[in-house]
Amino acid sequence: MATTEPHVAAAVPENTAAAARPKRVRTGCLTCRERHLKCDEGLPECQNCRKSSRTCKRGVRLNFIDTQVKSPPITPPTQDWDITFQDESREIASEYRGGLGRYAALSQEAEEVPDIKDEVLYQFSSGVMNTPTLAPQQLPSLQQSLPAGDMESYPAVSQRRPNKSREQQTHSSNNTDSTFTSQTIPPPPLPTYHDSKQTLTPPSEARGPLDSPEELLFMQVFVEEVGLWMDSLDPYKHFSRVLPFDSLHEPMLLNAFLACGARHLALVNPAYHEDKALHYYDDATTRLLEALQNPNRNTVTCATTAVILNVYEIMSERPLQRMNHIAGARALIKECRWTARSSGVGAACFWINVGMELLSCIRFNWQVAWDPDLWGVDMDFSREIDYGREEGWTYRLMYIVAKIANFRSSVPRQAESTQHAEQVRLTNRFNEWNQLKEWIDSWNNNVPRTMHPMGYLQPHQTSSKSAFPEVWLIKRTTIVARLFYHTGMCLLAQTHPLLSTSSPDMHELQQSHAHDLCGIVAHVKDRGVASVAIRSLAIAAECLVSRREQEEVLDIFDRIQKETGWRTGFLHKELKEKWGWNNQEQYQQQQQQNIPAPMLPLQSYQYQPSNLPPVPPPPSLKQVPRQGIINPILRSADFSAPTHPYQSHYVAPLHLPPQTHYSQY
Repeated sequence: MATTEPHVAAAVPENTAAAARPKRVRTGCLTCRERHLKCDEGLPECQNCRKSSRTCKRGVRLNFIDTQVKSPPITPPTQDWDITFQDESREIASEYRGGLGRYAALSQEAEEVPDIKDEVLYQFSSGVMNTPTLAPQQLPSLQQSLPAGDMESYPAVSQRRPNKSREQQTHSSNNTDSTFTSQTIPPPPLPTYHDSKQTLTPPSEARGPLDSPEELLFMQVFVEEVGLWMDSLDPYKHFSRVLPFDSLHEPMLLNAFLACGARHLALVNPAYHEDKALHYYDDATTRLLEALQNPNRNTVTCATTAVILNVYEIMSERPLQRMNHIAGARALIKECRWTARSSGVGAACFWINVGMELLSCIRFNWQVAWDPDLWGVDMDFSREIDYGREEGWTYRLMYIVAKIANFRSSVPRQAESTQHAEQVRLTNRFNEWNQLKEWIDSWNNNVPRTMHPMGYLQPHQTSSKSAFPEVWLIKRTTIVARLFYHTGMCLLAQTHPLLSTSSPDMHELQQSHAHDLCGIVAHVKDRGVASVAIRSLAIAAECLVSRREQEEVLDIFDRIQKETGWRTGFLHKELKEKWGWNNQEQYQQQQQQNIPAPMLPLQSYQYQPSNLPPVPPPPSLKQVPRQGIINPILRSADFSAPTHPYQSHYVAPLHLPPQTHYSQY
């Protein structure tokens, strides 16, 4: 081992080319070197470390070891790749005093390789491409290849794959009621990134069970917490029971799972930091973008990975700043031709993607970007669905709620120019409102008995001291369906074209369904419905007038955040403004009245089979151009659009998966 000193400025350069080339930074911090960033050499902390809140580690003098290889590896070119190895060690040594003298140029001739069947040729497999590590023709970095307008939407991936020698960060632990708490989760393991044996198995090789404690923990968290709610609309539980096994031979799918598991841990347990989640997220994203450049890729694996990375972004602290996979997942789902009639993993990915968009549109008052009429939902209520397959009825209700969301988002902001035109518009909207009301009433009258409450207790009949009734629903998909049902009824009460929300009919309709919805969320113990419960509860809580009920809703949001990690703090501020808590005069008036909501007799909630014939969807009304805002995130989520997702990375596939459909749900 030989120690070298940096070349002094007054010394004569070894050769003209080396002198003309700008000198590399030699006194920068090791943190920037690990992240492949140029350090500004600031003291005591450089600007990069200060911005990213990282430890600015300073290095020691470099040492070089000259290793002579008898037969350096030579990888012959293939049809898909032209791989060569580039040795820059002597170029680096030339920038140090006596470097070229110590390390003379190595002359070697490429030897003929007689048999290459055991060599890694860096070809795309049938699934995901294994990333080449040393290649002068490697893919450009995301910062160079993304268009200028998309730079902010890829903040975490811009570092390519983060260095695996990150420092473990520890924090004090707080109690939480989640399954994975500081009492049930072991201390964060020591970083395993330094171990060369911890690299992911290439997709072409079979892999046994997870043997890393860290990976095993993150996968368990995903299966038992994140996959729990992702499978709320899937009777076959693909995300928690099927796909984890497929990920053992698909590295980018495995990394997407681990990213979500690590992210959930960081949300519920302060002992875990988001750095680990970002590492797996970056790796999965990089592999996905590389696979999208291969026309022979496995489109199903790519689409599934994008859906899971989309979930990771929804779980992020600032999801609106990290939405590079939300539109991408939708575009890949359309590329696979998955619809409501698909089966298997296609159906699972379609409904979780559509469901997340529907919840976003309800929150931001957007129109659903994917027209519900193109989903392929079977709306013939007279057609029987197999016993135990309540998910089919949930899909039908989601279609109706999506139509209601589109109706609400298109509420005119101003009256028409003439009285006649205004009358025509009101008539059309009133007819459309009646059609939506008939659909949702018909759904409620025709669903099987298993989708109605198993038990219903008024607040005075329980010992929970809750202001809301206790509504007991057994199956998870039934809980989700009932939440959507009451949400749709509340939205209809808010959007009647001729009656205001203060009218007796609309007020009673809204209060009745809002209290039932709050009662479901207040007493449910299934964490798998949290994502739907949060948005539905926010809609129902807007119309509450009792201070006691309002305070209980805020407590419910705090409980959901503590148990599941979903951020609900922003809802506190929004609801307090709607309730007028900041207005002291209104608060005092509310305290003086504080009249609880009227309790309807128990008989009105008993299940009564309807003898009415099912109402088939009538012919679509003549549609007028909508005036609402179409979901801006998914407006261009199609590879046929000029500004489609994954710009500069996407290559159209040569093979698409066959379309498979259910005859019934």
